[in-house]
Amino acid sequence: MTQETGTFADLGLHPSILAALTAVGYEEPSPIQAQAIPMILAGHDMIGQAQTGTGKTAAFALPLLSRIDPAKREPQALILAPTRELALQVATAFETYSKQMPGVNVVAVYGGAPMGPQLKSLRMGAQIIVATPGRLVDHLSRNDQLLSTIRHLVLDEADEMLKLGFMDDLEVIFQAMPATRQSVLFSATLPHSIREIAEKHLREPKHVKIAAKTQTVSRIEQAHLMIHADQKINAVTRLLEVEDFDALIAFVRTKQATLDLASALEAKGYKAAALNGDIAQNQRERVIESLKDGRLDIVVATDVAARGIDVPRITHVLNVDMPYDPESYVHRIGRTGRAGREGRALLLVTPRERRMLQVIERVTGQKVGEVKLPNPQQVLDARIKKLTAGLAPLAAEAEASHGALLDQLIADIGCTPRALAAALLKKVTNGQALDLASVEREQPLVPGVGAPRERRERDGDRPDRGERGGERGEYQRRPMAAPSEGKVRCRTALGTRDGIAAKNLLGAILNEGGLQRDAIGRIQIRETFSLVELPEDGLERLLSKLKDTRVAGKALKLRRYRED
Repeated sequence: MTQETGTFADLGLHPSILAALTAVGYEEPSPIQAQAIPMILAGHDMIGQAQTGTGKTAAFALPLLSRIDPAKREPQALILAPTRELALQVATAFETYSKQMPGVNVVAVYGGAPMGPQLKSLRMGAQIIVATPGRLVDHLSRNDQLLSTIRHLVLDEADEMLKLGFMDDLEVIFQAMPATRQSVLFSATLPHSIREIAEKHLREPKHVKIAAKTQTVSRIEQAHLMIHADQKINAVTRLLEVEDFDALIAFVRTKQATLDLASALEAKGYKAAALNGDIAQNQRERVIESLKDGRLDIVVATDVAARGIDVPRITHVLNVDMPYDPESYVHRIGRTGRAGREGRALLLVTPRERRMLQVIERVTGQKVGEVKLPNPQQVLDARIKKLTAGLAPLAAEAEASHGALLDQLIADIGCTPRALAAALLKKVTNGQALDLASVEREQPLVPGVGAPRERRERDGDRPDRGERGGERGEYQRRPMAAPSEGKVRCRTALGTRDGIAAKNLLGAILNEGGLQRDAIGRIQIRETFSLVELPEDGLERLLSKLKDTRVAGKALKLRRYRED
């Protein structure tokens, strides 16, 4: 961003919106925002030619929110998007920017989701509708007056909408709105079909064209991991086991997330601290000084709290939560690679965030390669390597300084030197698992990150098909082995026909039941039901905790399995 863009306060936005922007760490408008916001605030129709990633969502969301009347419980602004993913992204942006505006409600209307919740939000008077054209036409067939109060229309990525064949739906939608509305069209390109729409449906539109700038961060090695949202903390702790970092800053979206993750890392023995907008300035300064001098190695921060951090020893940036836009991503990873040093940036990506990853790659002009989560063997190797590195410098002088004490301890305890060395290792590693079987037990599998095949099969990730037999190849069930010692078998009516895999049950029980991985025995997935071994001690209390748990959108309803 250039200095000529000024500040958001200079653009005439509503004070509540300025407060929300401060909360998410936005300081200066991007070029598209600086030009589009005053035009939209003034009520002009507009054509904006800008690539995704230039900040165009805020360019129309901020001025529209400034013109919304929260007291009127009726649809006032309609934003059309070509895909469900973009509609959700835009709706989330509106919700973020309107957090300081009580009474403003946003509804996302898209296909593939139940109509009921969407109808309810519309009946309750959501002022902002973010919709895909096809599903909105379905709603219009139920209520042809739905859009009669719309005063502002935005077509986001209009060229993509036409490529997907929404022209007929768009005409139906245009006819359902007042002709006096304000219309804004954003498109990366302006083919003839887009110009036809503008000539027919926009009134003397203003034009804004912004070229996306390629941003590169050549000194920083970038990588991403596909992960499910409910397994982020587990993924972070595994990554930190194998990453060779000096100091690291982890970015999350919320203040509470900074506290939660920092606490989890402290419990694992890391020197970590949270940094968010609620942290007093003197405490913030202490945190940064501690990071500089090595008393802290990890800071978990929000975007707004991380502004101004310049610590040369930061070798890694870990994006635990996806940033809101590519510019924020570039700012984040720029915290490493300082003072001519190499840096490494890791990004956790959930399935819904794939599109934003593509946007980041397009805007930065760099490929963010995929890496896999470390497996138990890699974790074990990293632990032994760190232990070796810590002990090697001590070994040369230890015998001279502590040899006599060693002889005395061997005599007093009555053990061999090997036994004493093993005992001291156990003490210095504080019970940390240092054999493969133990590491596997403490590392629950993370769905979707490429678990080794033999581990998946051992944990029951494949249906138990029994043995093939008979002329027609029908399946005959093998007799079930007795449950593991101290465990009982429980049953759920969910199986492969419900799209259930062992990893789904495992994750749900670990998260909702508060158990460790080794507390759960064998999981068997069958077509119409599944079996899982749970601890007999405290079983009823555990089943009570799990009573409202849902897996793949369906009630788990675990109960003790009677095997007679």
